[in-house]
Amino acid sequence: MSDSSQFYACIMAGGSGERFWPMSRAQTPKHLLKLFSDRTLLEETVRRIGTVVPSENIYVLTNAVQLPGARAALAGLVAESQIIAEPARRDTAPAAALATALVRARGGESATLALLPADAFIGDAATFGRQLAAVLPRAAESGSILTIAIKPDHAATGFGYLEMGEDRVAGPAGRVREVKRFVEKPDAATAQSYVASGNFAWNAGMFFWSVRTFLNEATRHAPELAAFVREFPATEPAAGAFLAARFALLPKISVDYAIMEKARSVETLLAQFDWDDVGLWTALPKHLPNDAAGNASRGPIVTVDATNNIAISNGRTIALCGVKDLVVVETADAILVCHRDAVQDIKKIVGKLPKELL
Repeated sequence: MSDSSQFYACIMAGGSGERFWPMSRAQTPKHLLKLFSDRTLLEETVRRIGTVVPSENIYVLTNAVQLPGARAALAGLVAESQIIAEPARRDTAPAAALATALVRARGGESATLALLPADAFIGDAATFGRQLAAVLPRAAESGSILTIAIKPDHAATGFGYLEMGEDRVAGPAGRVREVKRFVEKPDAATAQSYVASGNFAWNAGMFFWSVRTFLNEATRHAPELAAFVREFPATEPAAGAFLAARFALLPKISVDYAIMEKARSVETLLAQFDWDDVGLWTALPKHLPNDAAGNASRGPIVTVDATNNIAISNGRTIALCGVKDLVVVETADAILVCHRDAVQDIKKIVGKLPKELL
């Protein structure tokens, strides 16, 4: 049995979440919003992980602008020293290297970590915890990099996919299968063929590896990342100075391209829990109360002859009369009115806003 003190979790919490404007702002992006409860998505993520990984072994990777919000959301859950501000905007491969470096400094090369996004919605926290408790030892003992596979319930074109191969192991915590390849976001016809085949799953962006395994793969395929991990100091203030000097020099590349697609052995655990990346306002209705006319809402809402709308109030009453298929979001200083079919274009609106609304 693996020692749980050698398990770590690193949460990536630096995204902008522009598609959730006007609630999402530079200092309070999606993972710092309270979309479904009185807790932010980041806090919910930390609490789920904390049932398996000791709280002192959880790190949060954010940026300087979001650092105060992350500290406020996680007060009492993790120490401020465990919330790390990346000094430059890079991509997920540098974040993976930083996560691995932090864990290596604490636990050595035999330590094992989960690298997880901060902003996914998972309702069944108990099942997630049970599977997390299974996938970490598998990563520690197998020498493989592991992912989580989400069984598709529709032919989504907004997700990357995993092509799965043979079963590696099966048990109460789920099936572990070989990953044959990572596939980019497909067109609609290709996505439909993937779902029909039964051998493809959504890539949830959750990764698990031992420090030793990551270093072996990075040495072969991304030596700049391997050098960063090996040279990262074990103590402060040297670690902070090293991070400030070296992080921005790392290549701006995703961990999928840099490591995952080239790794010698990648496995995936098929998720038994619900999962939603909540990428757009239109993802909310399944998680919010809906009235008989299909209006999903949160906050004070009044409707007359209104159907299939999404209405989110943060204080003032929203009144919908004779309209359908709209997204209406109210905040103290801005109101969004958008057709459901245009939610992908909210980022274009953000580009035209005055700075005080960003």
